[in-house]
Amino acid sequence: MWGPRVVGDNLTMRIGRAARIVLLLGGIAFSTPAAPPQTNITVTVRNPSDKPVDNAEVILDFLGSHHQVTKLGRRKAVHWEMHTNQEGIAHFPPVPQGTLQLQVVAKNYQTFGDRVDVDEERKTIDVKLNPPQNQYSAHPPLKPADAPPAQQKQ
Repeated sequence: MWGPRVVGDNLTMRIGRAARIVLLLGGIAFSTPAAPPQTNITVTVRNPSDKPVDNAEVILDFLGSHHQVTKLGRRKAVHWEMHTNQEGIAHFPPVPQGTLQLQVVAKNYQTFGDRVDVDEERKTIDVKLNPPQNQYSAHPPLKPADAPPAQQKQ
């Protein structure tokens, strides 16, 4: 041990240290929890005459699953907003599998909303938007007696 250093022993020590680091990092990689399953979602938006609706706002909210997304013991809010292209299609990045709230908002159409259960690798959701309905009121229209008084002439 006190004699001259042998180059081979130094190399063996370096390889041994590197092997221990690789094993340690490998053990950490295998001990981390697996990411929840993900789904690629595509939403197609069409009008009643089956034509695409462009620039519709498509909103997805993750509501939950048995693979709950948590941060420090709390449910992490997961929310995406996209707009449809000229073909009426919106592509979302991979989202966790489970229950999603889908909402579609477009000018000159009724707002669409639905809950969707997702448990596959790819999902296409077809949405048909309806034209707006006439507005109505729970109150009756004004009667002539309820109208403001007219100015009297003298």
